[in-house]
Amino acid sequence: MLAAVGLLPWLSGRDPALTVLRARSAEQEPTAEALAAVRADLGLDAGPLTLLGTWLRGLPGGDLGTSWVSGADVLPSVAAGLRVSLGLMGAALGVALVVAAVLAAPTLVRGRGTSGAVAAVLAALPEFLLAAVLLVVGAVWLGWFPSAGWRGPAHLVLPALALGVPAGGLLGRLAADAIPAVLGERWVELWRGSGVSRARITLAALRRALPPLVPQCGMVVVGLTGGAVAVETVFAVPGIGRTALGAARSQDLPLLQGAVLALLLLGLSVGAAAALVRHRLLGPGLRDAALAPPPPRRVRIGPAVPAVLAAVLVAVVAWGLLRDPYTVDTAARLAPPSPAHPLGTDGLGRDVLARLGHGAASTAGTAAAVCALSLVVALLLGFLPGVAAGAADVANALPPVVVGILVAAVAGPGTGGAATAVALVSWPPLAAHAAALVQEVRASGFLLAQRAIGAGPGWVLTRHVLPSVAGPVARHAVLRLPGVALALASLGFLGLGAPPPSPEWGLLLDESRAYVERAPWAALAPAVALAWLAALAVSLAAYASSDRARPAGHPGAAPRVRPPSPAP
Repeated sequence: MLAAVGLLPWLSGRDPALTVLRARSAEQEPTAEALAAVRADLGLDAGPLTLLGTWLRGLPGGDLGTSWVSGADVLPSVAAGLRVSLGLMGAALGVALVVAAVLAAPTLVRGRGTSGAVAAVLAALPEFLLAAVLLVVGAVWLGWFPSAGWRGPAHLVLPALALGVPAGGLLGRLAADAIPAVLGERWVELWRGSGVSRARITLAALRRALPPLVPQCGMVVVGLTGGAVAVETVFAVPGIGRTALGAARSQDLPLLQGAVLALLLLGLSVGAAAALVRHRLLGPGLRDAALAPPPPRRVRIGPAVPAVLAAVLVAVVAWGLLRDPYTVDTAARLAPPSPAHPLGTDGLGRDVLARLGHGAASTAGTAAAVCALSLVVALLLGFLPGVAAGAADVANALPPVVVGILVAAVAGPGTGGAATAVALVSWPPLAAHAAALVQEVRASGFLLAQRAIGAGPGWVLTRHVLPSVAGPVARHAVLRLPGVALALASLGFLGLGAPPPSPEWGLLLDESRAYVERAPWAALAPAVALAWLAALAVSLAAYASSDRARPAGHPGAAPRVRPPSPAP
C-alpha cells in the first residue's frame, strides 16, 4: 500500500509533467520546452522507482515533498489538516460512546436488549446523509449551530454528531449483543448466589465484555476516517479528509500522497492501540483465549416490512421515470412542491421527482453490476481461503471513500471510477464468506461418501460444492446491494462519481447544498430517498437472518426448542 501511494503520479498512465503543468496553470500550452522544464524542476527524468526510493527515504524525516499547485511543502498542510481531523474524530468518538451507552443501558438493566432495531438503523445511516440532514435542520431551519467553518466549539457540534451517531449505533449493537452472553455465564450466577451487589456484577460484566469489543471499536475509528471526508466537505471543515479530496480533484498528487499516508497511519495506529488495550483488559489468565464478539442477535421481522419499504421506493422511482429529468425551465427555478412538480425543482428548474427516479435507476444498475462482479470474484477466490481472509482484512482497513479518492487520482472521477472503488472493497467479504462455506462443505461426510463411490473432482465440484456455496453467497451479495448503492451515492456526493448533469442521488444532494437555505426540499428529497434505502437494507438483512425467512426443517433453519417450564 505504501508503494502504491508513492507511485500515484505514475499509476494514472499520464505524463506526470503534464499533470503538474495542468495543476499549476490550466491555460499554459503544454509545449515540449514547458514539459522539459517541469521534469527538470521535479527530477522526473530519474524514473518512478528512483523517485519512489527518494520519497520513502524522506518519510522518516518528515519530508513529504512539495505541492505541485502551490509549490509549498506538503508536511505543514497535512499536519494542520490532521490536527483538525483528530479533534473532530475525538469529539465524534465521544458522541459514539454516549450513543452506545444509551443503546446498551436497557441490556444491562433488564439482561436483554430492546433497542437492536434502533441501533441497526443508526449504524446503517451514511455519514454524508446524516450530515446533510443536520445541516438543513440544525443550521438552516433552526439556526442553532453554524453551517460551515471551524472557528470554535459551536462549529464542532453538527460534524461530531454526523460522524458519531452511526458509529455509536454500531458499537451499541455490538455491546447489546455481547452483554447478554456474558450475563449468562456461570460466574454471574455464582456471584449472585454469594450476595454480590448488582452494581459490582454489572461492572464485572462490562469488563468481561470489553475485550472482544475493543477491536471492533478500533474498526469503527478507522471507519471515521472515511466518513470524515464527506462530513468535512459538507461543513467546510479544513481537515485531512477534505485536504485529500481537494488534492485529488486538483491532481496535486504530492499533497494527496501525504494526506492518504496520514489517513493510513492513523488507521494503523488505532488498530495497534486497540490490540494493546485488549491485551491489557484480558489479563494474563485470558490472553490465550479466543474471545470474539458473538454474532448479532436475530431480529424477528416478517416479510411485510421490507416488502412495504420496497414497494414505496419502487412506486416513487416509477413515478419519476415517467418524467424528463433534463428539461430546464429557468422560470420555475427552486419552485416549491406543487401538482406540476410534486417534489419541487432544483436550481435550473429541473423536476426533482424526475431526477430522483432516473437517478435511482442508474444507481441501482451500477450497484447490481458491482454486486454481480463481486459475486463472481468471490466464488473464484473462495477456494483460496488464505487470499480471501487477507483481502477481507485489507478491505476492513480501507473505507470506500479513501479508495475512491485513490481511484479518482489514477483514473479520474466518473461512474467507472466510483464503481471500481466500491467493487475493490465489496468482494473481499463475499470471498471470505465463500471460503468459509467451501471449507465447511469439504469437511462434510457426504463428500467422503461421494469420493468413496468413485465420484471425480469435477463431479464433486459442480454437483455438490458449488451449489452449496453459490446460493448463500448470492443471497449475501443481494443483501449488500442497497449498501453498495449508498457507497456509490457517497462518492457521487463527493464529486468522485457520475459527472453532471447525471441525476445520480449523491450528486443531487451535492448540487442542492448550494441553495439549501432557499430550497431545502431539493436536498430533502434525495436525503429521504437515501434514508429509505438504508432502512430497506436493514430490514432485508434482518429478515434474511430471521428464522422466519426459512421454512421449518430447512438445513439452515435453527432448531425449534421448547422453552423451559417455569419453576414452581
